[in-house]
Amino acid sequence: MELIDQESSVTRWLRRSSPLAFTIYASVAAFCLYTCIFALRKTFTVATFSDISYLGIDYKIWLVMFQVMGYASAKFLGIKIISELKARSRAFGILLMSGIATISWLFFALVPHPCNIIFLFFNGMPLGLVWGMVFGYVEGRRNTDVLGAALAVSFIFSAGLGKSVGGFVMRDWQVSEFWMPLVSSLLFFVPLLFFLWMLNQLPPPSAQDEAVRAKRQPMTGAERKKFVATFMVGLVLLILMYAMLTAFRDLRDNFSADVWKELGYDNPQIFTRTETPISLLILVIMGSIVFIANNYRAFMLVLVLILLGMVLLGVATWMFQEGLIGPPVWMTLIGMGLYLGYIPFNSVFFDRMLATFRYAGTVGFLMYLADSVGYVGSIGVMFYKQFGRADVSWLNYFISGSYALSILGGGCILGAIFYFRRKYRGWVGEA
Repeated sequence: MELIDQESSVTRWLRRSSPLAFTIYASVAAFCLYTCIFALRKTFTVATFSDISYLGIDYKIWLVMFQVMGYASAKFLGIKIISELKARSRAFGILLMSGIATISWLFFALVPHPCNIIFLFFNGMPLGLVWGMVFGYVEGRRNTDVLGAALAVSFIFSAGLGKSVGGFVMRDWQVSEFWMPLVSSLLFFVPLLFFLWMLNQLPPPSAQDEAVRAKRQPMTGAERKKFVATFMVGLVLLILMYAMLTAFRDLRDNFSADVWKELGYDNPQIFTRTETPISLLILVIMGSIVFIANNYRAFMLVLVLILLGMVLLGVATWMFQEGLIGPPVWMTLIGMGLYLGYIPFNSVFFDRMLATFRYAGTVGFLMYLADSVGYVGSIGVMFYKQFGRADVSWLNYFISGSYALSILGGGCILGAIFYFRRKYRGWVGEA
């Protein structure tokens, strides 16, 4: 694949195209590219690796923990790497990181367990850097709300699609649990190359984009420290909230196959069937924010949507326990509430925050700052399950997590709403 700096005919067409045509092209490229990338990480979770354990810990939990530790390590590295990354390096970086992640699955299959556990770390670490590289293509544009939403909902769709593909590979092709992640990843890698080429044709944000959304540029260490000091209280609340969301999302993604089996469902199609409507509805909701021109109003609306997601988590779980809704509806509503909170952080939230306060910087820094804490929280939740609640089933642990996120997350986001409302009034008064 040729990734060159000189402007191509596709890039020239995109410069001249209508806003609608540009949005459709960029949304499709971003969505499809990250769908392929995310599948390189998530296909293995459909396997249960039953009857294998080491040191009293299930083998699958070892795998998930090592992958998440790799992912978390990348988030700490990304605070510097992604915030300072130049635009010309994005495509090569995405290709290199995706290649390393795929090769890791080859070694995972070849090396006997438990020694192959280490390759989950080397799968997670490169993939943890890719999101910031991809989002760099779409941030700081007038239509970033739509583009970011298209990119972010690929998390939901790909998590379901990847598990479905992995399930079919094992069931229909008789591929073992150990070779399935590599075979599934190779199925996604060829289209990944094409969609990476598509996304790499996007021209940089125009002067008009910068006038509407504030200029986006790499941030030095001093600039990053100044930003954190300026918004300290709000960032602490948001990062705590995001840590809980990340932990619960990882719990749902990595162990949903176990939860579904406890609920009496063992069909690979169930993952895509429940995740697709969530993807579409979240895309519509997040994408609609593009019609709100006032950055402050859009920013506050996103905070309210996150709060509604937390309420939905608690209400849906209560309804399920009371027998008012069945498992598929419950899992769909849980996903809706979770992603109403999670997706904004990965799409429109930080972009609108920078635009609201007219702060020159990069979303990548904020996202990796939040992610670095978020994945530490995810590791903590898994350790607590294994060593503190080992006797509790995944289903009951999942139910408890739903209530905890609903209450604690709701409290954090309420605090953030009041903080940023007051901060903005003072900010405007000083301007």
